[in-house]
Order: sequence, then C-alpha cells, then structure tokens
Amino acid sequence: MIATSLVHGGPGPAFLSKTLYQHLIGTTKSDVVEVTIEDVTDEATKAFLLEISNAATLKELHGCIEMHCSLLQTAGCYGFPGSLDGKGNIIKDYLRWYIIYRNHFSIQRFKDGLATLGVIHALQQHPLLFQPFMCSRPEPLTSDFLEDMFAVVLSEPGSSRRQEETRVLGFWRDYLIDAEDTKTAVSLQDILMFATGLNSIPPAGMEPRPRLLFGDASHFPIGKTCANTIVIPMAQSYKQFQDDMDFGILNSPGFGLY
Repeated sequence: MIATSLVHGGPGPAFLSKTLYQHLIGTTKSDVVEVTIEDVTDEATKAFLLEISNAATLKELHGCIEMHCSLLQTAGCYGFPGSLDGKGNIIKDYLRWYIIYRNHFSIQRFKDGLATLGVIHALQQHPLLFQPFMCSRPEPLTSDFLEDMFAVVLSEPGSSRRQEETRVLGFWRDYLIDAEDTKTAVSLQDILMFATGLNSIPPAGMEPRPRLLFGDASHFPIGKTCANTIVIPMAQSYKQFQDDMDFGILNSPGFGLY
C-alpha cells in the first residue's frame, strides 16, 4: 500500500525511524547500525536499559544484569563484564537485537512489499529525496501556504459580482489566519480535509489544483473533494462568514474520518 501510494503521488508513511529507514535501504548494516535507547518506545524496556546505563559501580551493574537476566539471555547478550566500560557493549548488543534482529522477518517482508513497482530501488538510489516522506511528519500547514494553494475563481473584472467576491475573499484570508492562530472552531487541516479529503499535502502535490469558488446557493461552505474545490458563502460580515464556515465544516457528513 505504501509503495502504491508513493508511485501514484499519494502521501508517504512519515512514521519510520531514521534508523529503520537506513537499514531498509541498506545504507547501514545490522552489525554497525547506530541505535540509541531513545529509539525504544516500550517504556519498560527503556527503563531497564537506562538502569544499566546509569549504573555507577561494577557491583551495581552486575546487580542490574542479574535482575534482568531473562531479557538479556533472550537477546544473547547476558554476561558480567569486568569493568563499567562493558555496560556500553551490553546495551549496544541488546539494542541491535531489539530493533533489528528480532524483527528480521517482518522487516524483510516490508522490504518485499516496497519492491512493488520498484519503490525499494528508488529509495536506495535517492535516499535523501525520499527520507522526508518516509521518516518525518509533513510540515505544519500555514495560512499563507493554504491561501496560495487554492486557485481563486473570480467573475469578470469591473462587475459588481467581482467586487462582492473580492470583499468575501478578504474574509477568507482573515479566516485562514484566525484558523492558524486557533481563533476559529476549525483548524487549517480541517479546512484542507473539507475541500480535498486530505489533512496533509501529498509529496507530489495535488492534481487537480484546489480551487476556491464563491456561491449564493447556501449560507454554508460546500466541499467537493473529488474536484478539490471549496465554495465559500457570500456573507455580509466577517463574523457571519466565520460562524457559517465553522458550522458548515464541523457539521459536514464524514467530517473527521481521516
């Protein structure tokens, strides 16, 4: 699913750790992969590793090892070092097992899935290009970005309709700024979801480009996600515009089903 999404311009997973990503694309080998205690998400496991790491004396270290002997035996790194320096090797060996070795078959199946449509080869050839889509969350939306993203469809220049649309366009811009500053009932992600069905921008952008239209048919906004279009109401005041937009977006069918 991830491979197909990337090929067709959809969003990447944006949840992999950089360590796993580097291992997937082969830039680091499992025996030299750099893994830290912070890469461990299980709180109990992290706690016992920190306990070993913080041991101040050899006796304290041996006590920690004995207390957690079953976990260390499972990972194949159970032993009593002759000095405090040995705790670093114990932690390193356990982390390699915990992150890489115990998940070997799952990681391999994930790589096999990424081979769909040649995606794994693209990741290996262009690791830095794909890393933001695989490892990090999308950049937070801003009001300026969202404003520029929508192509505004206006009436004929000089017409009275054009003047009204220009006035309401000012409401729209103020509304985006207020949404960014959390002064509205909805967020910028909510507005994007209402208009396009997405709460983040895909790596390849949007096709067709989102459009902003003006409508008299309803007091509330109308979202056409198949066409990436939002129709905003021709309110007489900004307060009315904000209330109508908030109500329309929050009460739209399927709202919030990401």
